[in-house]
Amino acid sequence: MIKVLFICHGNICRSPMAEVIFRDLIQKNGLQDRFSVSSCATSTEEIWNGIGNPIYPEAEAELRKHGLSAKGHRAVLLTKKDYEKYDLFFGMDERNMRGMLRIFGSDSENKVRKLRREDVSDPWYYGHFDVVYDEIKEGCEAIIKEYAK
Repeated sequence: MIKVLFICHGNICRSPMAEVIFRDLIQKNGLQDRFSVSSCATSTEEIWNGIGNPIYPEAEAELRKHGLSAKGHRAVLLTKKDYEKYDLFFGMDERNMRGMLRIFGSDSENKVRKLRREDVSDPWYYGHFDVVYDEIKEGCEAIIKEYAK
């Protein structure tokens, strides 16, 4: 089983959206036995006293438009120990890539990747959750195409 972890800054918008979208795609493609998926943050900004904030309401609203939900999700912080637990780490943008490498110290097994060649737009600053959904779905579909062989 390939263990996939999606990463963004706060784990309240892009990475939980990616987790939900990817989980939906693996179910629709009958690949539940090939992949497991989760998501994390590179920052503690959305985690207070050890309790993570829920998915951002606008991100959840966009998922609902597509019949999906991240209800119950809480932001979780990426740790150095996660490097051994997961097979692939997908950051949403260059800042996330730097954050992962800062936390891990290195990427000796070449597990750290960016979800798309271009950054996934950060809706926290720009809105456009519909665009973000499409960008994430495109990246998730590419993962399935590459790793579900």
